[in-house]
Amino acid sequence: MRKIELEIVALSHSVTQSHNYAVVLGETEGQRRLPIVIGGFEAQAIAVALESMTPNRPLTHDLFKNTLDTFRIHLKEVIISNLLDGIFYAQLVCEQDGEVIEIDSRTSDAIAMAVRFSCPVYTYEFIMEAAGVILDEQDEAAVKEKKVAKPVKKDAGFEKYSLKALNKLLDEVLQQENYEKAAKIRDEINKRSGGESTS
Repeated sequence: MRKIELEIVALSHSVTQSHNYAVVLGETEGQRRLPIVIGGFEAQAIAVALESMTPNRPLTHDLFKNTLDTFRIHLKEVIISNLLDGIFYAQLVCEQDGEVIEIDSRTSDAIAMAVRFSCPVYTYEFIMEAAGVILDEQDEAAVKEKKVAKPVKKDAGFEKYSLKALNKLLDEVLQQENYEKAAKIRDEINKRSGGESTS
């Protein structure tokens, strides 16, 4: 089956699902685009690698890359291999000592790994026929304008948030295991609880 090479065209908020993001992949030799809805944590993992940012401590995908590197396993390519009931399936095609190994993966995780290894991403024609779209010039310009949504900066000020909003945000970032951001939010909450001025 002929593989179609894809590249990341944009990473932005999902139009259809408000709390999610969409990574838009485009044919390297064609006009079709493949939009894939992903979660916020996965979007951040992709954006961090695309922007060549280095977190103080490795994110999960960085840890996995470091592990593969340590055991001399090379990620050759990522294949978005199937689409069932609206869910994309992917495989990491790895090589170790001349042996090729395929590992099942969520598509968002596979893309995050592909960016870190600078390896190609492929899919098949039947997937592009089922889920690919051709954008008109106006839509294409809008997608390219959005390009990559950068993750929230670590030094983002929390003083503009209410105490209730801070507690809600704290719960969200803890679920995402973003402990550095959680610590900053907790510090702001403690600061207010101690009666210190935030102005």
